[in-house]
Amino acid sequence: MSLLEVRDLEVTYPGGAAAVRGVDLTLEAGEKLGIAGESGCGKSTLALSLLRLLPPGARVGGEILLDGEDVLTMKWGRLRAVRWAGASIVFQGAMHSLNAVHRIGDQIAEPILLHRRATPAAARKRAGELLEQVGLPAARASAYPHELSGGQRQRVMIAMALACDPRLIVADEPTTALDVMIQAQILRLIEGLVGEQDVGLIMISHDLAVLADTCDRLAVMYAGRVVEEGPARQVYDDARHPYGRALSGAFPRIGDPASRFAPRGLPGDPPDPAAVPSGCAFHPRCPVALDLCTTEDQALRTAGARRRAACVHVEAEGSGAPGDGAAAGGGEPDREGGAGGDGERGGDGRSAGSGTPGEDAGPVAADDRTGAAGDVPSAQADGVRSSTP
Repeated sequence: MSLLEVRDLEVTYPGGAAAVRGVDLTLEAGEKLGIAGESGCGKSTLALSLLRLLPPGARVGGEILLDGEDVLTMKWGRLRAVRWAGASIVFQGAMHSLNAVHRIGDQIAEPILLHRRATPAAARKRAGELLEQVGLPAARASAYPHELSGGQRQRVMIAMALACDPRLIVADEPTTALDVMIQAQILRLIEGLVGEQDVGLIMISHDLAVLADTCDRLAVMYAGRVVEEGPARQVYDDARHPYGRALSGAFPRIGDPASRFAPRGLPGDPPDPAAVPSGCAFHPRCPVALDLCTTEDQALRTAGARRRAACVHVEAEGSGAPGDGAAAGGGEPDREGGAGGDGERGGDGRSAGSGTPGEDAGPVAADDRTGAAGDVPSAQADGVRSSTP
């Protein structure tokens, strides 16, 4: 049984913005999966939906199986027990995720106190050990977030994610706004911790080169869907979907004169989730689009060993590649099946830092699902910004 299995996941925000449209993913224990795409492609929404951290009003369909248990049908008490202990998130923007008026040691100790039922002394000791595990002195537990550098704050966020020994860690752009040297240190740290503790890792980034260097497998998202997936290095070096090729081509290769003197880019922007184009959502920006692409959506199809791509130019046996100027075969491409799971469920912006772990308390009122002072869309309110159980 896979550690995580996402089946036909759909997320729609109020107003009709379809941020995630029929995503299927699997992750094994000890495996590192990268999710790439431009801003607005649905990556962060996908990450937040894995633990039902979406704001109220978001409609969620499909299945999210964590160790075989559907997160979307968990009762509130069970969900609180799974957050932090079963799966945790490293949010992007550590300075905005940490509580500015509480010492970092107290913030790391909070989930340990709630989920492990540890004594305050034991929780403080464990917080110091976690800081040392991520390369910070235990004495920094008494520091406030503003007293740390950007890289140090990001290490604190990783320590918090590891506090309750989860089996799954979701890292949402963990190296954003860090210089390249600190980025490399953070990436090596995450990679080492995943290998030592045999946890599953989902890393989200717009930087395809970083994901190819860190992850085992790579999924490329566009307009709320996965348009290509496969072994990370193969997707980066030889993408089969035109969008994957454009993302890869945006990064110059050292020692490659063609890359240096003729940098490639992609005109335009991802579509508005509330007004996704008909047919293949990428066709308005695609340099090899056919007339067929404007009317027929493209399902993921085999594009080689352990690889899939949603492009009409990819032959069924995976020997074709986009950009060769001709469609694979002469027949009509497979249509993607209808999306949408059994019914829609409201997204939950609930707090992970409260209540008794494991209690089966059932759903709570809508006003109990939000953080303090109307922090409805803030996923950080779930036990990260709040230090009050």
